[in-house]
Amino acid sequence: METIQGNKNTEQNNEQHNFSKATKSFLLSLNCILVAVGSLAGPLLMRLYYLHGGKKRWLSSWLLTAGFPLLLFPISVSFFRNRKNNSRTTMIFVTPWLVMASAFLGFMLGISVYLYSIGISYLPISTYSLLCTTQLAFTAIFAFLVVKHKFTHYSINAVVLMILGSAILGLHLDGDRPNGVSDDKYMFGFFMTIVGSAIHGFMFPAVEYTHMKAGVPVTTNIVMQIQFLIMMFATLFCTVPMIINKDFQGIAQESKEFGLGARNYFMIILFGGLSLQMNVLGSLGVIFCSSSLFGGILTASLVPVQQICAVIFIGEKFAAENGIALAMCLWAFISYFYGQYKVNHKRKKAWINHEEEQVAV
Repeated sequence: METIQGNKNTEQNNEQHNFSKATKSFLLSLNCILVAVGSLAGPLLMRLYYLHGGKKRWLSSWLLTAGFPLLLFPISVSFFRNRKNNSRTTMIFVTPWLVMASAFLGFMLGISVYLYSIGISYLPISTYSLLCTTQLAFTAIFAFLVVKHKFTHYSINAVVLMILGSAILGLHLDGDRPNGVSDDKYMFGFFMTIVGSAIHGFMFPAVEYTHMKAGVPVTTNIVMQIQFLIMMFATLFCTVPMIINKDFQGIAQESKEFGLGARNYFMIILFGGLSLQMNVLGSLGVIFCSSSLFGGILTASLVPVQQICAVIFIGEKFAAENGIALAMCLWAFISYFYGQYKVNHKRKKAWINHEEEQVAV
């Protein structure tokens, strides 16, 4: 009887493990797609906004997170579906710790996106995206300090390759200063982008630490709830200066003076905001489903692709250095995924051996 009961428990554990793994894989894939689309489309559209007369940096920052109410629909659907199935593991999970942590992360996100908006208003996509890759170095440092993330030689190889790729791109910065941008403004945008990358690099392991302290399993509902809270507080942070500066009242006038016309102004604002929100949602989701280091590597690996899009849609130059950096980024990505495959294979084997030992006992 004990053997039969043990076999039943093992089968139930296997089913729960497989379901959790499948859910996590689905969420990770979905959030990676959101990051890719948002990272490529968002900066390009915002650069168009500034190139043709846009000046409201708090508006572009606010657009990045203001779509958080849309998450209420999938959260509600997931909640009522789980309630119908009498599931207790995916109910709404809001604690004082989670609210305070989300408020802190939301304010940090608001600061970082504002600094990014300053950078992209003065810098071309090629330089801006290059500076954003410094986020990976900050993420690696803070991941070690905050969540004690252990490096494998595969992940170290990936980080080094990404940094070398950024350094190669840095050799081709001459002559990329946009027309009408002074030296002081260019350097100010340069510095603000690096500071924004540092804050964003800290946020990745901070979000991972929040999940660890919450002590809850990774589910669709939990991920969306925390995404909702962080984006809500970030939106509140950006709304206050917008009200003070009367940015909402000035949108109509700015649309009339926009170089591409009022219709294109609102189209760029709408789709630019949606793209940036996809990037934020995806970045937060990737951290919960994988790790802060993977989130940093994913973001950095898209930088060369951003530059290709800038060449196609904005007409920026693409030199040989860009191609070399792209190859190195792809190499880094393959290295990281191979390392993760080996780690997951080892964990799976250890878990199976552990279950077999329990059944034998």
